[in-house]
Amino acid sequence: MRKRSLEKFAIVLTGVICLAVIFNKNDYEENETFTSDDTYKILRRQPDVPEPLTHQPLYSDCERNESASEVDGFFTLPNNIQDFLYYRHCRSFPMLLDVPDKCGGPQNSADVFLLLVIKSSPINYDRREVLRKTWAEERVYHGVHVRRIFIVGTSETGFQKTKFNKLLKIENKEHKDILQWDFNDSFFNLTLKQILFLEWMERRCPHARFLLNGDDDIFANTYNMVEFLQGQKDNDGDKHLFVGHLIQNVGPIRHPASKYYIPVQVQESESYPPYCGGGGFLLSGFTARTIYNMSHFITLLPIDDVYMGMCLIKACLKPVSHFAIRTAGLNMPSETIDQYDPCYYREIILVHRFQAHQIFVMWNEIQNPYLHCGIKSPLSL
Repeated sequence: MRKRSLEKFAIVLTGVICLAVIFNKNDYEENETFTSDDTYKILRRQPDVPEPLTHQPLYSDCERNESASEVDGFFTLPNNIQDFLYYRHCRSFPMLLDVPDKCGGPQNSADVFLLLVIKSSPINYDRREVLRKTWAEERVYHGVHVRRIFIVGTSETGFQKTKFNKLLKIENKEHKDILQWDFNDSFFNLTLKQILFLEWMERRCPHARFLLNGDDDIFANTYNMVEFLQGQKDNDGDKHLFVGHLIQNVGPIRHPASKYYIPVQVQESESYPPYCGGGGFLLSGFTARTIYNMSHFITLLPIDDVYMGMCLIKACLKPVSHFAIRTAGLNMPSETIDQYDPCYYREIILVHRFQAHQIFVMWNEIQNPYLHCGIKSPLSL
């Protein structure tokens, strides 16, 4: 316990020193691998999504912050952003479903080499079922344990909410792999979902070596993940690691029609720190604990992957790029090529935006021992 307290103190102290350095820099450092201008352009083109019928139901004892409406231009903002500002300070919610022994108890959690943390929504039953049968199946590979957990909130109200909660309860009884909290499961609450999971990890699974943090619509190769992580020199999860599709030299999207719209009332700064696309990234247990410790000092931002970057930079840590993590998808060398040719996916770690049936088919195809792949043109970034 004393060691963990000293670790937290050291991280906070490091963050304070780092901030002093950061405030004296005008720009973020250049990407050491590749820039992400194309990814940013893709994000800018994302259309608006329908707002939830209800915004932040059942906030437990957390009161709405009425002073949030005193910000200039508040009542010109979309309802979902107004709602986010009213409840931005709320971080504690009732837990509806738990799996306290997922990691064998806190004292045995170091036996979990890779914890697959998958962001899902109550309605996505088909995705969860496919993942359980494919890349997210719990297994032992190369002598290490891989475990799975889905993190969800609640959807709808009244009878519909009750039905979805019953569905999740039945799933969890059978698979013991769902963490659920009583908050509205929406795009603007993804950061909240991340923080609640990290709090759970601190209590239930504090010594897990490595984590995949990803969406339930990614296709991933768990075997490649394990091999990559086992290849980390002198890092068994006790040192910094945060790898994904690196995005940097970008800032908030100010276009109200975008799904990623962030007005100045939410963030005044015109720049984001370097971060990895939230579709999926790998991190060490050390880095996960560091992010959680830093989150206590950083106001919530609704874009969860950017928020992870904020926590990293506060601790003087950096995300890095990995060629095989493609949260913006694959760019094929020719339009005449089948974009779902398994030979292009056999060597990747993860790719974002797959439908459930595509995940099922692709997983089985890349496991085919008779799959023959000739020399392929390199995939573009």
